[in-house]
Amino acid sequence: MSEFTVYNSISQFQLFRAGLLPQQSVGFVATMGALHDGHASLIRQSRSENDHTIVSIFVNPTQFNSPADLEKYPRTLDHDLQLCRESGAQAVLLPTYEQIYTDGYRYKITESEFSKILCGQHRPGHFDGVLTVVMKLLQIVRPQRAYFGKKDFQQYLLIKNMADSFFLPTQIVSCETRREADGLALSSRNRRLTAEGRKTAALLYQAISQNGSLAEARDFLQQRKIEVEYLEEHHQRRFIAAHIDGVRLIDNVELSS
Repeated sequence: MSEFTVYNSISQFQLFRAGLLPQQSVGFVATMGALHDGHASLIRQSRSENDHTIVSIFVNPTQFNSPADLEKYPRTLDHDLQLCRESGAQAVLLPTYEQIYTDGYRYKITESEFSKILCGQHRPGHFDGVLTVVMKLLQIVRPQRAYFGKKDFQQYLLIKNMADSFFLPTQIVSCETRREADGLALSSRNRRLTAEGRKTAALLYQAISQNGSLAEARDFLQQRKIEVEYLEEHHQRRFIAAHIDGVRLIDNVELSS
């Protein structure tokens, strides 16, 4: 396995990045830590398609509309670094807020349509934070390819369209959602569920993957006392956000034709 290095300084990372051979490709996986096998699958795919794979771990405050949600976000750095190493990453970037937001978040990227529905409607400013930090990270890492999971499909599509709109040279690659045996999409938030809540959470995928109508899916969940935040269809996909044990979970599936 190739050398594995952790960079706590953007400037030090940039020296490493400048030393890579121009003809060698770089793949990138941006994360907020609390990594699981879904993240590992992104790293492994990047590893298989590029000469170098770089991971960032940065809990980005600007995409949290709730300070309490930010405070509760799990932080498991030792585990995360081990997963990155075992999955084949060559380098991990661990920037601080001050390094990423040298401007104090005065400058930001805002999308005016798709970011205003689904998660964006219920989390004001969320996608401004997402798009801004991803743009910054892409400028720092300068990858040929960046990998994002379809579990956050709205996020993936917004990032892909941002890259296209700003003529970024990075290809935004979508990767299939990784699921538990009962269908629950892997998520860093799952670890905050109680044992009973974990069983209930599997019903989200069951509801949206059935061929019934949106009304039938919503009724299925409400009968089981699940608080549905939204349940909608866009871009040939069915999207859901729901609250279980006070934990906000999202998922989506492609609609069958």
